[in-house]
Amino acid sequence: MDNSLKLIIFDCDGTLVDSQHVIVAAMHEAYRGHRVPVPARERLLSIVGLSLAEAFRALGEGHSDYPVTTLIARYRTAHAALLTQAHAAPLFPDARETVEALAQRPATVLGIATGKSRRGVEGVLGRHGLLGHFLTIQTADDAPSKPDPTMVIAAMRETGAAPADTVVVGDTAFDMAMARAAGAAAVGVAWGYHPPAALHAAGAVAVIEQFPALLPTLDRLWRPQGAPAHPPV
Repeated sequence: MDNSLKLIIFDCDGTLVDSQHVIVAAMHEAYRGHRVPVPARERLLSIVGLSLAEAFRALGEGHSDYPVTTLIARYRTAHAALLTQAHAAPLFPDARETVEALAQRPATVLGIATGKSRRGVEGVLGRHGLLGHFLTIQTADDAPSKPDPTMVIAAMRETGAAPADTVVVGDTAFDMAMARAAGAAAVGVAWGYHPPAALHAAGAVAVIEQFPALLPTLDRLWRPQGAPAHPPV
């Protein structure tokens, strides 16, 4: 791996944090009292990664009278309450160790690009003691929803990383498409909300089955042709 600055941008829900139970429960609470049916669990999880407005518009399938605004408000209230519970939204196995190992690498900075609000992502990462490892945090508060590349472009500008030295790690096709649109590489994770085939179709250069595989995958991606592998941290 050369000495240029490397930027690794992580998605949050479904990539670092196993939030599916919290998300589904908050969705059910959001729909309570509305005269529209709650979508199936698989459908609810398929839109994770989008901003809330885009997610509910997608669930509404274009119906102009779909109650997007009130669904968003109810979801936010329910989600915040659920996250106060012990053991809500745990980290995926080896997520902490991988983030900490990457944070120790020279000429490497970490970032977040998420459809969550800044308050939401800072809350969940703060509870897990990981917030300080991320130099740049891009959220739905300040950018269009994925797969628009604005969050990745903003992270590269903020850190000074070039597109060729930037990788997005995520679990959805939205993450992969966002990365490619920004000129960055995309690495998918197989434990999230979209199947590996969808990640490959959206432009993933690799899809890993477990977090320890991320470091050697990045080494292969950034290793100059003919150079030896970067020693593991």
